[in-house]
Amino acid sequence: MNDPLMPASAPELFTWEFATDPYPAYAWLREHAPVHRTTLPSGVEAWLVTRYADARQALADQRLSKNPAHHAEDAAGKSKTGIPGERSAGLMTHLLNIDPPDHTRLRRLVSKAFTPRRVAEFTPRVQELTDRLIDGFAEKGSADLIHEFAFPLPIYAICDLLGVPEEDQDDFRDWAGMMIRHGGGPRGGVARSVKKMRGYLAELIHRKREGLRQEGDDDLISGLIRASDHGEHLTENEAAAMAFVILFAGFETTINLIGNSVHAFFRNPGQRALFQDAVDRGNDDLLDSAVEELLRYDGPVEMATWRYATRALTIGGQEIPAGDPVLVVLASADRDPERFDGPDVLDLARRDNQHLGYGHGIHYCLGAPLARLEGRVALETLFRRLPDLRLAADPAALRWRGGLIMRGLSTLPVEFTPEVSAG
Repeated sequence: MNDPLMPASAPELFTWEFATDPYPAYAWLREHAPVHRTTLPSGVEAWLVTRYADARQALADQRLSKNPAHHAEDAAGKSKTGIPGERSAGLMTHLLNIDPPDHTRLRRLVSKAFTPRRVAEFTPRVQELTDRLIDGFAEKGSADLIHEFAFPLPIYAICDLLGVPEEDQDDFRDWAGMMIRHGGGPRGGVARSVKKMRGYLAELIHRKREGLRQEGDDDLISGLIRASDHGEHLTENEAAAMAFVILFAGFETTINLIGNSVHAFFRNPGQRALFQDAVDRGNDDLLDSAVEELLRYDGPVEMATWRYATRALTIGGQEIPAGDPVLVVLASADRDPERFDGPDVLDLARRDNQHLGYGHGIHYCLGAPLARLEGRVALETLFRRLPDLRLAADPAALRWRGGLIMRGLSTLPVEFTPEVSAG
């Protein structure tokens, strides 16, 4: 039976109003059209999967390929999917675009950089970066939390992980900033940045290969080169593509996790107070569960990256023709009342929280442990050092970046009591 409070027709998607708060539209789709064919802003037609059970099935379904070659479109249509500029830059062979067995081989190589031990060893560096960035604005009493904190933190962290020399890291910050600024607009700006990154990575890989020692250099790019030199059959293009996608997939997710979380706290003062108390008391259990709930409630990734039906299949009772693109809407699945009690309520103590914020199946986000670490250290340190942090703008004036895959704020102006300099 239809809810009389629901609109009679499907809500309009991909408007600025939708970007600000997509959750009512997703609730309508879950109820009335859980597997919904729509025309995206690019003109590509795709299926949106919005219910939790269907989403979990689709994320693990091997009939849904990550390889754009299965898209039943001509070259012009194919160019409108995926990461802008990756085709022309020769960066297609990475974990977001391939299936087993190549996916299995490349994931095995890269996974060594994201073991619990390696992530734990990286904790002091993340803490150092976090404090350094807060030091940059703590005495001012105000900041744009996106551009001065949430944005540079993962850029510098991932550059360290990859082995990008410190003197080159600001170039990466500029290129990544171009991607953020143009993510929902003309694709040309993003494509130019991708090409610049590709050129730099090719040169860096060449330099590292020339000077690589058998032992010592343990950054990710050196590890990829060493593996390819020892029979793992990793081409230079694959190494560059892997380095690129780790940066591309890793920085914006963490930016959005931090920004969306602080925004959620501003809108939920009771839960913000609970988090502040956990910070003050060092309550690790609540801090850990808080990060998981923030990932579920308004996570950084709105839709999983592109999938393509290799043959006709059925999802949620809906037939999907071979060659059609499928987008799994993680933001909708994680608000599904069939799976979560009170899904529209932020509950930092939530225990039954098997959210899909980082995906599911063989394409589960490889960098999730690092992203969780960065998110927790950033939020814990921010509220420990600036406990009276508050929004310095009309909430209605905040703008969300227009885009398809990611969900995040363009800016987040804040105020706080300035820290007094030790000097």
